[in-house]
Amino acid sequence: MLDTGHLPGSLASVPAAVLAAEEAGLDCFWTAETGHDPFLPLALAATLTKRIKLGTSIAVAFPRSPMVTAMTAWDLAELSSGRFILGLGTQVKGHNERRFSVKWDAPGPRMREYVESLRAIWECWQNGTPLHYVGKHYQFTLMTPFFQPNPMPHWRIPIYIAGVNEYMCRLAGELCEGFHVHPFHSIKYLKETTLPNIEAGLKKSGRQRGDISLSTSLFVVTGDTPDEIEAAKGPVRQQISFYASTRTYRGVLETHGWGGMSEKLNHLSVQGDWGGMADLITDEMLDVYAVIGRWDEIVDKVKERYEGIIDRLSFYFPYSPSDREKWAPIVKAFND
Repeated sequence: MLDTGHLPGSLASVPAAVLAAEEAGLDCFWTAETGHDPFLPLALAATLTKRIKLGTSIAVAFPRSPMVTAMTAWDLAELSSGRFILGLGTQVKGHNERRFSVKWDAPGPRMREYVESLRAIWECWQNGTPLHYVGKHYQFTLMTPFFQPNPMPHWRIPIYIAGVNEYMCRLAGELCEGFHVHPFHSIKYLKETTLPNIEAGLKKSGRQRGDISLSTSLFVVTGDTPDEIEAAKGPVRQQISFYASTRTYRGVLETHGWGGMSEKLNHLSVQGDWGGMADLITDEMLDVYAVIGRWDEIVDKVKERYEGIIDRLSFYFPYSPSDREKWAPIVKAFND
């Protein structure tokens, strides 16, 4: 399936963006937690649309109690008549501690409890099951009728988690309906690290590959002419360098023998040398981490690389109705 994301912007930009995406035939409209809240745009989008799925890619989990997230997700699932997908991520230590001022402790096991406690809360609300979830990181043992929403048909809300390293891949395979593959990835990394660990999680819980959906946003470099394609490389180099400077994602570089680049990029990021970071992303690296081609050949290139691996994909740049003639055959090719 071909989806799209919403660039961070004011809530006023949401109606036009989501209506255009639904009209174009895109399957899901994803929001991210960057400069704006990821949930508010989807509340607005749910009231305007009828078909398109709506999801977070991602909402940062740990700054929010699972109870708070459970309530928000419940309301969005009900409002959208079951079209909402809850996508969660841990973010990294620095952002949790220094941007959100929350404790960073055992992110993998903590995310496990987060997902389990969400399901326990929803089970309580839907079926009246006594709320009793007691873990190391989260404990929920009180629910009274005054604070309990009414049951609804769409209470089995799909949960996607995001990750790069082995634990999160296994956890998604074991417990979740979906996995947000980080945009900074390669096919080699997916085949050697992501997929085997997803499969290990599926096996642990007795599930099959069809029980989980893998979703990602692709770095795509495209244009109608060689000059346009060349001009489009700059922003992609910049974004790849930003992600690659994060030590947590070093393994994606190491898979290709570029592990030492992590320290170089991190050093430049501390200095604020964003231009210097982008300059370190070579043409070889760009070919590995991005799909490059003309508009009229990008479908074949993406399918050649990702078919049989990724179930839902979007381009890192969002759908633009001003380019609807270029997008139309791409949407048709993926969503027919």
